[in-house]
Amino acid sequence: MQIFIQVIHYLVLIFSWVLIAYVVISYFMDPYHPIRLTLSRIIEPLLTPIRRILPRTGTIDFSPFVLLILLQVVEFILIRIVYTFR
Repeated sequence: MQIFIQVIHYLVLIFSWVLIAYVVISYFMDPYHPIRLTLSRIIEPLLTPIRRILPRTGTIDFSPFVLLILLQVVEFILIRIVYTFR
């Protein structure tokens, strides 16, 4: 069971870092750069529904922050589920 918990934790950790890299890179790289396009294909499908729900705040996009929080909540729930089957 411990291996499942570690796998869940590391998957969420990796995805969180990919999300942070996407946010940072979006400020500096050309929108058509291959790295930015690849990260966009990974991250944007998850950010789009959050952007529909969140109200517009001008130039600041809070959807990545909300996604980070949701990732942490999902990790917590999945780890609790794994603990119940122990």
